[in-house]
Amino acid sequence: MPTSRRTPNRGAGAGAGAQDASAFLPADRTLPALQAAARGCRGCPLWERGTQTVFGAGAIGAELVLVGEQPGTEEDLAGMPFVGPAGRLLDGALADAGIDRRRTYVTNAVKHFKWEPRGKKRIHQKPTAGEIHACSPWLVAELAVVQPRALLCLGATAAQALLGRAFRVTARRGELLTTPWAPLTMATVHPSSILRAPDAQTRRAELARFVEDLRVLKEAMERGTAWTEPAPP
Repeated sequence: MPTSRRTPNRGAGAGAGAQDASAFLPADRTLPALQAAARGCRGCPLWERGTQTVFGAGAIGAELVLVGEQPGTEEDLAGMPFVGPAGRLLDGALADAGIDRRRTYVTNAVKHFKWEPRGKKRIHQKPTAGEIHACSPWLVAELAVVQPRALLCLGATAAQALLGRAFRVTARRGELLTTPWAPLTMATVHPSSILRAPDAQTRRAELARFVEDLRVLKEAMERGTAWTEPAPP
């Protein structure tokens, strides 16, 4: 049976006493209020390098929330999540799976772009566990407001931020789980990993597998059923 819905602890898997964004959250827990407050977040040093906070976007009351790692360079400049190459791949995959992105909510575990200069380019850097923890109050608040029926974690950072640092996407990809975050929860790869495939044939195969993960989740949502196995703490 599904586990009960509850307000999860902030920063799952993070050490106690670490600094985070809690002090910047507004009393009014609506998506517009959260988005406005997040622009002034100084919960971790990443705001100093990012152009702007990139908050989540999408339908209020969306049944499906998709969570990635962090904004990329195009998202950082535009101030919107998933508008770069990975976002365009995600759009196509959602369409192929029969999911209307306009009825979803997309966000990231970390709201600022972490990068290092390399010539004139800004190269993505993976956020640390401390940075993920620092940003987790925003993600917790988003999920509490949207209250989705289904949640899709895109990549290891999102999965471990919400399902625990021991969670391995490589081992549990595509499983349907019941979690405090949503009755239906799944983890799969991040679309950017498909773009990094070494050749076109591998890219096509990985994209087809990604679309199949989306179809499985969509069919489960249509059945209105949840998996009996909880995610690990």
